[in-house]
This record gives sequence, structure tokens and C-alpha cells, in this order.
Amino acid sequence: MRILQELNLQPYTSIARLHARTGLPKPTLVRILKTLEESGFVENDQRLGGYQVSAQVSSLSSGFHKEPMVVEAGRAWAIAVTRKHQWPVSISLLDRDAVVVRFSTVPDSSMSPFHATVNMRLPLITRGMGLAYLAFTSEEQFALIIDILRSTNDPEDAMAHHPRELMKLVDHVKEVGYATRARHVEPTNSNTIAVPIINGEGRVMASLGLTYFTSAFKSQAEACERYVPVLQLAASEITQDLARLSQTL
Repeated sequence: MRILQELNLQPYTSIARLHARTGLPKPTLVRILKTLEESGFVENDQRLGGYQVSAQVSSLSSGFHKEPMVVEAGRAWAIAVTRKHQWPVSISLLDRDAVVVRFSTVPDSSMSPFHATVNMRLPLITRGMGLAYLAFTSEEQFALIIDILRSTNDPEDAMAHHPRELMKLVDHVKEVGYATRARHVEPTNSNTIAVPIINGEGRVMASLGLTYFTSAFKSQAEACERYVPVLQLAASEITQDLARLSQTL
């Protein structure tokens, strides 16, 4: 990787220059360059007397994606909610047949039921953050997602095969404006309340969720009464910040 970094600094680089820059023995450099050349990441142009990186090097960064703008816009608000209310807050994005936690304030919370949640995949029907996203998608996207869920054998997606029950659940979430984790899903000593983050065009961009210990409240209704307005306000502010970021960029 050090060799690739050095090659990337110049249009063409000689073994002598690489030796001076890295301190690696010339025979070692020759061996590494030959391996990189055989792999297609480096080209040796004898006319110019030097090595250069090939176009294939760009594939090494193809898996990296900067955090989506909605995560950037929501980060500060998620942290603010946790600082005020102590419970961890997460932002999740759709990933085909689930939502994936892309940001979490678990490290900032002393009351978290989980050790870590970033990159955790959450089903769309039985988890609060998944259902908050699914329920508010467009009709077209909803239909595509349900078709995908029906092709799986995951018990978490079983309701996708029962349209009447699913629509009853989705309609309820739309009516109240938030979703919670299904009661049978582990761990049962905690629950998540989630709301959608919707952009100015009415498109769902992510879901915002707060997780709490169920023993801290007399009922789920009490927890929802306290935190749903908090999450909805934060989601609204994130939408406004998202619009400002979009205009700036």
C-alpha cells in the first residue's frame, strides 16, 4: 500500500525514487512492483522509464462511500437528543430488504441496552426503525420492497405474505406517525421508538430511532407519549438541515 501511495504522487516513478522515498531495498521494490503489475494495478512504461498506477487502482476505493447527507445532517441532532434524554439514538438507511444503522449515539449513552449498533441490519416489518421507513415509502417503492421480502424465507418477513395484516400494521403506523419494535422480538427488556426522516419532496430518506429499557416506564404508551414528539421534532430539524446542506453543495 505504501508503494501505491508513492506511485500515486507522481505521473511516473522510478525504482530509485521509490527506494529514496520508502527506504525499501531495490530487490524488494522490484518484487512488489512485479506483483502489482501482474495484478493489473501498476504499469511499467519503458519509453518513459518509470512506473505508473493503472486505471484499476480506482477499484480499490469503489467500496467506500461517504456518509449520506442525511446522516451528516442528523448526527448533531441525534447526539443532542441523547445528551438531553440519555437514551441512545440511531439513524438507519434502507439496504434492499432491511435498514442498516449508519450512525448511533450508543457511545454517548450510559443507558444503552446494546454495546454497539452501527452496521446492524434490522428487518423492515418487526423492528421499529425498519417499519418507520417502510410505512412511509412511496407506493412504488413499497411494492418493490414487499416483492423482495416475499422472496426470502426469513421468519422476520413472514407478514409480507399476509397483505391484509401488513397493510393494517402500516396504516396504523402512518396514522400515529411512529413505529415500535414487535413485542416478541428479542431483547424484550428494551424497545425502540422510530420516526421517518422525510425530505422536502416527501421522500423517506432514513429512520430515526430511540431505544430504551422497558422497565423504566409503566407502559409502552408512556414512553411513546414522552419521546415521539422529541423524535418528530428532531426529524423535522434534520429535514431542514438536509435542505440547507443540499443548497450549499
